[in-house]
Amino acid sequence: MTSRAFLILLLSAVVLGACAPTTPLPTQDISAALTQAFGTAIAQLQPTPTSLPTDTSTPPPTAIRTPPALPPIFAANQLNPLDAPHAYIQDSCEYLRNKWSSTNAAPGTIVMVIMFHGVNRGAVDDPNDILVPDFKKMMNNLKEQGFEAINMTQMADFMDRNAKIPLRSVLLIADDRHQGAYFNDHFRPYYEEWGWPVVNAWISYEDGPRTISLEANIALEREGWVDHQSHGYIHNINMSDASTDEFIKTEFEKSIEDLQTNFGKTPIGIIWPGGSFGVRPAQFAREYGYRLGFTVNPRGPVMYNWIPLSDQPDPARPAYLSEGYVNDPRMVIPRYWPYQVSSNIDTVRRIGNQAAEYAEQNKAIELEYYDIICAPTYGAIP
Repeated sequence: MTSRAFLILLLSAVVLGACAPTTPLPTQDISAALTQAFGTAIAQLQPTPTSLPTDTSTPPPTAIRTPPALPPIFAANQLNPLDAPHAYIQDSCEYLRNKWSSTNAAPGTIVMVIMFHGVNRGAVDDPNDILVPDFKKMMNNLKEQGFEAINMTQMADFMDRNAKIPLRSVLLIADDRHQGAYFNDHFRPYYEEWGWPVVNAWISYEDGPRTISLEANIALEREGWVDHQSHGYIHNINMSDASTDEFIKTEFEKSIEDLQTNFGKTPIGIIWPGGSFGVRPAQFAREYGYRLGFTVNPRGPVMYNWIPLSDQPDPARPAYLSEGYVNDPRMVIPRYWPYQVSSNIDTVRRIGNQAAEYAEQNKAIELEYYDIICAPTYGAIP
């Protein structure tokens, strides 16, 4: 029944009720009854309010988060004032993701690179050589301080993307070509007892007869613990920005050809002959696939995205060539000579510890920055 019909019936009932001949009742106010009836009927004729749908197409505005400023690079007061840490990862998001990934090396992981010119049983004529008793003492000291040896691939992966290596690592480099007996006598005991590899800076060309046993070195490479890398082809003529393109190309191409032919590998490390380098040699090295280069400057240890270099000559150390101008820190990595190791092992350890503490102090800031700036593109840190 509609509201209009209800109104008609109600009015009719009121009128008939007023006219019906029944027993007299108390006098009623007909006008009042009609007024009430009309009010009820009209109220029912009013449209029922309908709720409008909520517009959910536009979400409520989100508060804009301001990223915090990233902290400056860690500074080690143990370094020479002219030796400043240089970063080389340009993308801060890539750096933070690699730094804080739980599958990578922990902050404060540090590498001490040591170059052995010779391990001698008799007198030491070259100050960069070391006597056998001192060599053994040095190796034991490294182990006691918690160091573990790595190979060149591990080193490159660590420097490039912070791949996991021991918290205190050492890269042992034996300079120049050597007989197989040299490695068996001096380095094999540490490989067999501790699993320590050694890198050989291999000179591809040798003047005169090949007095160095190639077969013995090939056998050591196949065993997997002597890691032969490039020390140039001619070697005794240094590469620099004054070198011709042809000479630089020959140094790299002939070395690569030799190592591929005899050792079944393509080198990724160039131990610069004579410690010399330059912008153009470094660029050529990159073009030929080299990932790391090593000078003779003992400026300090290295960490991921942290290599101490100098941007200017040092009158107090004229033999140290400044490296900053090369603008590729990974191609001019510093290294220690054996006689410098004992006085620097504890320094290296402390620098690593301090770097870890500095990273922990700034962890919340760096993760907040990553969450705001980097996560939308790079995703969550593993």
